[in-house]
Amino acid sequence: MADKLWFMIVAIGPVLLGLVIAFGLMRKRRIGTVEKARQEEAVERLYDKPEGGREPSYRQN
Repeated sequence: MADKLWFMIVAIGPVLLGLVIAFGLMRKRRIGTVEKARQEEAVERLYDKPEGGREPSYRQN
């Protein structure tokens, strides 16, 4: 009985894991050109902001 269990773990386990990974890769959605452009604009806006994500406040006393 223990030999059959180890056979299933060693032989069938990696096959099932490979199938699950392949299924996940096939279902992965690729972004379109419009979404890619929006993503690029968002990244540019993010990196244009100063550290902390706030606009600088200039106070004159």
